[in-house]
Amino acid sequence: MSDQPHPSTAALMERILYEVKRVVVGQDRFLERVLIALLSQGHLLVEGVPGLAKTLTVKTLARTTRGSFKRIQFTPDLVPADLVGTRIYNPRSGEFGTSLGPVFANLLLADEINRAPAKVQSALLEVMQERQVTIAGETHKVPEPFVVMATQNPIETEGTYPLPEAQVDRFMMKVLVDYPSEEEEFVIAQRVTGEPAAVSAVTDMHELAALQRECRAVYCDPSLMQYAVRMVAATRNPAKAGLAEMAPWITYGASPRATIGMIEGAKALALLRGRRYALPEDVTDLVPDVLRHRVVLSYEALASDISTDTVIQRLLAAVPAPDKPLVTSAAEAAGALKRV
Repeated sequence: MSDQPHPSTAALMERILYEVKRVVVGQDRFLERVLIALLSQGHLLVEGVPGLAKTLTVKTLARTTRGSFKRIQFTPDLVPADLVGTRIYNPRSGEFGTSLGPVFANLLLADEINRAPAKVQSALLEVMQERQVTIAGETHKVPEPFVVMATQNPIETEGTYPLPEAQVDRFMMKVLVDYPSEEEEFVIAQRVTGEPAAVSAVTDMHELAALQRECRAVYCDPSLMQYAVRMVAATRNPAKAGLAEMAPWITYGASPRATIGMIEGAKALALLRGRRYALPEDVTDLVPDVLRHRVVLSYEALASDISTDTVIQRLLAAVPAPDKPLVTSAAEAAGALKRV
């Protein structure tokens, strides 16, 4: 079996990227993370100031994949029924009918999730995990694939409700979106003030489901899994990685979901990069995004102005990545898995 993805797979991913980039300028890292989430069926928590094309990216991606897209603006007066749906009485028939909420979409954008109270946050995070909603004892499954991208605004804290650490763990990655460069901003101004670009649909949800299955079949060497386990374990016990001085900085380390997120994300990233096998750099590239929201710092660290990213970079330097597995052995192992 070839160690490269099927030519149609690589071509399809390129066409999706090409169509999205016709509208979205820059934000390559953010767009890559959105595609990783889509391929690995994970969810994204995005932090960035308004106006950085977060909504535009997801909306354009939905158009290129013929997927349904919904956007929910989270506000303090939202109730769970505004998200998941409710039962409505029909006076003509004298019966109750079910009205499904906006969570029933392939791509869901939860804008400023930290502006909604805990009950609403919990309702969204529950459907993210269970991928179904129960209304009046009746279970309704959300469409597949189902990816949630929730945004947080870092510049306003008034009137916000911080996400509980146990619930934020449901997100596969937390991505930081920064301002565009001056050159990119010039192109943005040109595109927005000019004729709008027409985006073509290049795939559908059935093809996307096939891509997700192909993503799960990507070979990941056991040494890479051990590396992910060691990296996550180091967040719980830094002394094991030779960083005993960091122990007072961390209150809680990452959960096993972080290990799973690293491996699944690395497989998706390998597929995006045109390979059927994951390499160490596929895992290390995702470590900050997977751990950023899962490592809970102590008051001592916060008082010393130590950030989560600083801690993660120290851990990355202390935990050695495995040697790059040989392409031939990776291809043979992937072939063996295929035959089984």
